[in-house]
Amino acid sequence: MREVLFVVGEASGDLHAGKVAEALRARVPDLPMVGVGGGHMRAAGVEILEDVERLAVMGFVEVLQHVPKHWALLRRLRARIESGRVGLVVLLDYPGFNLKVANAAHRAGVPVLYYITPQVWAWGADRLPTLARVVTKAASILPFEEALLREHGIDATFVGHPLLDRAQSLPSQMEARAQLGLSPDAPVLAVFPGSRRAEIARHLGPFTEAALEVQRRRPDVQVVVSVAPTVRIAASDSPFPLVQGASFVVQRAATAGLLKSGTNTLEAAVAGLPHVIGYRTSAITYAIARRVVKIPHIGLVNVVAGEAVSPEFVQDAFVPSAVADALMPLLDVHSEARVLAEAGLARVRAQLGTPGASSRVADMILSMTRTSMTRDAQA
Repeated sequence: MREVLFVVGEASGDLHAGKVAEALRARVPDLPMVGVGGGHMRAAGVEILEDVERLAVMGFVEVLQHVPKHWALLRRLRARIESGRVGLVVLLDYPGFNLKVANAAHRAGVPVLYYITPQVWAWGADRLPTLARVVTKAASILPFEEALLREHGIDATFVGHPLLDRAQSLPSQMEARAQLGLSPDAPVLAVFPGSRRAEIARHLGPFTEAALEVQRRRPDVQVVVSVAPTVRIAASDSPFPLVQGASFVVQRAATAGLLKSGTNTLEAAVAGLPHVIGYRTSAITYAIARRVVKIPHIGLVNVVAGEAVSPEFVQDAFVPSAVADALMPLLDVHSEARVLAEAGLARVRAQLGTPGASSRVADMILSMTRTSMTRDAQA
């Protein structure tokens, strides 16, 4: 039995790939699985070839610093694919690297499933012909992606968003606050500065300033900082309590949130947390992004909604006092701004499909591996 090769590039990909691997292990206990990933994949029985923590970077400039390391890994993966050991390649996000892996698999005659496809609707539409050429099937997680990909000749299926799998047993607000040792009565502001070291470096300072301004205006507000499992923040770097690797619990405990643009904004939609979005990157990266990004919003929750459900403060617009202005009404459970935000988040959650994405992807993988085995037998 040939192996399934997973390739992810950051913590969220490791989490989602781990869930798929769990579902596969439940169906076919002896299925060999290897990959580039982290702790979640390892716990699901995937042999880790390279740890994802060594790969996660952000921005155009930052990527250049990691080119030699990425090329060395690509050579290793290409050799493994060409060895005949790999029966299927499963890619999650990380398109700059993963499209090169897909091309290597295509040239070797190995089928490719792309789960959590590149955000070609935002930028990189020139990647669509490449996707159509090198990807066998795509499993999309946003409602509008399936039709877009199919229009360009990609065999895509909307499987629902994997966040819904994680959110099936969320704690109540009071349970979450008790778990985190927070007062059940005072409002809570949750701060999410990012899941990569470069994001923390750019966001933690200004996010902290905004939270301190909120506390200056309303001293009863409790602030907690959510720390992704792949990064470390020293206690001395934050005046607020740090909570590692429990993003949904923090969001359920919170009254409002200050979030870095990204998947955590969709987590907030699932958790029902009104929030403000902030984002900063290098000046060069931002200048390039302004030229290539084709959509009016950067927060995924706003992209899915097609409107500004959550206020966005990007680059120089991120002024702590202005961010605090936007957060203050969200901390008032009776404010019109909060009511509108909650209604918008509910609409977004309704568009994300139904729970079971990981199981659906596992079924796609087994179907593709059986097809590949049949072709090998006939060859």
